[in-house]
Amino acid sequence: MALMITDECINCDVCEPECPNDAIYMGAEFYEIDPHKCTECVGHFDEPQCVQICPVACIPVNPDHVETRETLMQKYVRLTADKAAAPASDAASPSSSAGAL
Repeated sequence: MALMITDECINCDVCEPECPNDAIYMGAEFYEIDPHKCTECVGHFDEPQCVQICPVACIPVNPDHVETRETLMQKYVRLTADKAAAPASDAASPSSSAGAL
């Protein structure tokens, strides 16, 4: 299950830097969580870090994105593989070496 941030969010900015998947971002009125990136910290921590640090307890499970722990682990593996591949593909792109001359 991905998590979500409710409109009770006070925009205190403490959750965003705690997310190891960069799933938390500033929405139109308050912080939001990208359900495609949220693994509830599975693979990184035992507990969701945003939930642990939130001072107003406004981060429940998102009922629209119910996932098993196994599915969350698969998402973690995919996200970490994508993240690891990104720097290698950036280094291989022609535009990254254009300024080297």
